[in-house]
Amino acid sequence: MDLSSIEIREAIRTGKWEGMTVGRAGRYVQAGLVILPKIQAYDFLVFCQRNSKSCPLLEVTDPGDPVPQQLAPSADLRTDIGLYSIIRDGSVVDEVPDIRSLWQEDFVAFLLGSSLTFSQALVDAGCTSSVGIGMYKTNIDCLPAGRFAGKMVVTMQALPAEKVARAVQVTSRFERTHGPPVHIGNPETIGITNLSDYMYRPELPIPDGHIPMFWACSVTPQVVAQESGIEFMITHSSGHGFVTDYLDYDIANP
Repeated sequence: MDLSSIEIREAIRTGKWEGMTVGRAGRYVQAGLVILPKIQAYDFLVFCQRNSKSCPLLEVTDPGDPVPQQLAPSADLRTDIGLYSIIRDGSVVDEVPDIRSLWQEDFVAFLLGSSLTFSQALVDAGCTSSVGIGMYKTNIDCLPAGRFAGKMVVTMQALPAEKVARAVQVTSRFERTHGPPVHIGNPETIGITNLSDYMYRPELPIPDGHIPMFWACSVTPQVVAQESGIEFMITHSSGHGFVTDYLDYDIANP
């Protein structure tokens, strides 16, 4: 039986959930997470507004409140993601399953749309990637805001040429979770000179006649934090989304 969003989060919180949420949360909207001290929150909010493809905002919490009141009012952002990345002075220094011991009363949490949300819609449309999902850093500059500046991260899927247009149509409905691809075709155009130089491993090689497609990714803030030397940030770890109470069609365009 499929688990509800509340049951998924409870399993994660109690340590009964094993592995990532990729492909395992049904039609529930999944979100990326960024947590910052309040003093940096305004600049990051502006960064999200200027880079909405990479950082589509779904919700921003009040300072010190770990509960996303709109997306999942029974949740706790300190415990309900399977793995968190801890960034200090621009470096990922740890990955932990619980951040209650790190929580501060001035923390502001940003929940960002994730491409994990439209994975089921792509499957339903017969657009399943032949190589799984890969993740890459591009040469595409994000628009800076305060100290936040860096390159866009993308996820890559590969589809038969005849499925590309359909995949664009499907994901175009999900503007709040990255929307349509930012690039289709030659990876070198966006600075990816070697598909083996990944941040997250796809299943290579791409079959003949299949086209690589690249979507903006909510891991972008991790790269931005590293390139900008941000003193402290907590994010979700790649593949570990926050499962909200919303279903994908609740936020999709008609």
